[in-house]
Amino acid sequence: MFMIHGRISGHLAKRASEFAGAVLLALVALGSSSCNKKSGSPEWDSPGVRQPAAKEAAHAPAAAPKHPRARIKDPAQSSAPPAAGPTTNGLRFIAYNVENWLTMDRLVNRKPVSSSPKPAAEKQTVVSILVKNAPDVVGLCEIGEVKDLAEIQQSLKTAGLDLGYSHFTGGSDPVRHLGILSRFPITPSAKPATTEFQMKGQTFAINRGILDTSIKAHGKSYRFLGVHLKSKREIEGLDQEEMRIHEARLLRRHVDAILLADADARLIVYGDFNDTRPSKAFRTVTGNYTDPGYLTAIPFKDSRGEAWTHYWELHDIYTRFDYVMISRALKSEVDFPASHIIDDPAWIDASDHRPLLAILK
Repeated sequence: MFMIHGRISGHLAKRASEFAGAVLLALVALGSSSCNKKSGSPEWDSPGVRQPAAKEAAHAPAAAPKHPRARIKDPAQSSAPPAAGPTTNGLRFIAYNVENWLTMDRLVNRKPVSSSPKPAAEKQTVVSILVKNAPDVVGLCEIGEVKDLAEIQQSLKTAGLDLGYSHFTGGSDPVRHLGILSRFPITPSAKPATTEFQMKGQTFAINRGILDTSIKAHGKSYRFLGVHLKSKREIEGLDQEEMRIHEARLLRRHVDAILLADADARLIVYGDFNDTRPSKAFRTVTGNYTDPGYLTAIPFKDSRGEAWTHYWELHDIYTRFDYVMISRALKSEVDFPASHIIDDPAWIDASDHRPLLAILK
């Protein structure tokens, strides 16, 4: 009896010990999960990965934004910087794809409308975001005609941001163009020596061209190269990625020509590259790190530490397509900690891209 009783007692003690250990592990796991929820943020850099934030947003109050892109940022928790004033020595530069600021066939209130301009509410939000961030220079993608660029310029002036100088250019695409606005005088620079490439026995020209301008501010010179490379959308019988690589090569040749003529050129290469950092197109533009002509892509992040700049609604993909790159001569003047993705809560009401703010000292 004593031996049986001893075995039972020992068995119960062992089970009690195991139970206590399980409870302890559960408490540790619960605490760890709680910390992760408090400090973690979804990894939007991974294309095609659906994030849990969207599921949580389904239980948001009725006043929350209805569009899936607006769920990313809670306006009540926004840490967007306050409006800034003009610089007195360096330069504030914004690169921004304003999503079809032009007249085109589009859906308005879910109904197809032909020859329709960008909706007024979207225009107003673009202007509001720019005014709040007070850039000295703005590089724009997806501008329609010269009059559209002039409209943006006038709207900004009316709202209190006077960027009195402008330049407009394009490529083979008759619809979408590039524009730049500046607080300081703009000097158009040399055009690229080559703007065409061969594919499958056919000759193609770079779609949106290469915008090349020089701006002098506070006694410092800056040379801006703006681009909007081939989109991810397929073209029948052609490889859209290969087309983008060809366009990237044309841009890189122009960069090399500039640096060959002036190794200390203070270059800012920016725009919508329609591709990610590991892509061949991106690496073609930056060049090799050991080369004197290497371009550094400013590692922009938003207030949550996330790096995506574009939302492709059709495929529910968040990706970084937009970049600002600088030459070695300019790298020491970049305020890397202050430069960031502008994650204004209303970004989705303006464009499918978020703007980048680069601050130069």
